[in-house]
Amino acid sequence: MNSNYAGRITGLIAFVMGCWMSFPAQAVVREYWIAAEKTAWNYAPSGRNLIKPEAGLGVWGETPAYTKYRYIGYTDGSYAKPLAQPEWMGILGPQLRAVVGDTLRVHFLNKTDRPLSMHPHGMLYDKNSEGADGDGAGASVPPGKSHTYTWIADKDAGPGPADPSSIVWLYHSHVMEEEEPNLGLIGTIVITRKGMARSGSDPAPRDVDQEFTALYMIFNEEEGKEGGMKHTINGRIFGNLNGYETRLGKRVRWHVVALGNETDNHTVHWHGQTVLDHGRRTDVVEVLPASMTSVDMVPRSPGHWLFHCHVDDHMMAGMSTRWRVLP
Repeated sequence: MNSNYAGRITGLIAFVMGCWMSFPAQAVVREYWIAAEKTAWNYAPSGRNLIKPEAGLGVWGETPAYTKYRYIGYTDGSYAKPLAQPEWMGILGPQLRAVVGDTLRVHFLNKTDRPLSMHPHGMLYDKNSEGADGDGAGASVPPGKSHTYTWIADKDAGPGPADPSSIVWLYHSHVMEEEEPNLGLIGTIVITRKGMARSGSDPAPRDVDQEFTALYMIFNEEEGKEGGMKHTINGRIFGNLNGYETRLGKRVRWHVVALGNETDNHTVHWHGQTVLDHGRRTDVVEVLPASMTSVDMVPRSPGHWLFHCHVDDHMMAGMSTRWRVLP
């Protein structure tokens, strides 16, 4: 082949590829169907203290079960088939996912006996999709009614320059915000950096093998009575949260969030491993009410490890579980 001709063909291919690469990835509208429902919830379904069996559940086990309000995900608008969730998600509502540039369209049905809403942190929205502040169509959805929220994952909702490839935001009801997270109406949104998703249909980050979420929160069930102060990880106490399991050498991202009151100041500690917290190597991450952080780990030691709050009173009251690293 003539060298000039070959050079022209090579140049043309490079030009076409350059033009193709310059086009932005197609933004996606990701739809979710979520209902608020009243459900039975047991903070210690085993009936035992699985961290220190000899200590028992103490006053925190005297009444382990309560009626809670929860966000339940469904496969479509018939609200007939609930979405399956990993056991480790506990009381949390469905985890919503998007890539920077995507739109989340969240169809919310209130199946409870009180007005509720869905308010997202971090996302771009108008007043009708704020889900708060008494203004806009979605600020207070009456019992039996529905509303569709439109939330945009713009660049300011996505990871910043020092963040990992995905970050976490909270969503919760905000009609009476001082009450409704305590009822159990809490979930998370994970936003992946543009260009880092596994595929167009899977917005999870491709540089991570597994992602876990942990909500550290004290649920006040009996107006401050000690036995009703449930010191939980994802709504479970004393090791009753199961399912955190990974393998040696896997790339694991932990999304850690908190909500609650002035007592919800938590020092989240992993035994046996360390995490990278925005460039800082540590094994303890601090969270306050309504704070959110995402940290990375590559497990280096197999075993069944403690995962708990390091505040002494919180540990004693059951804010602990175990997670497993397989060889």
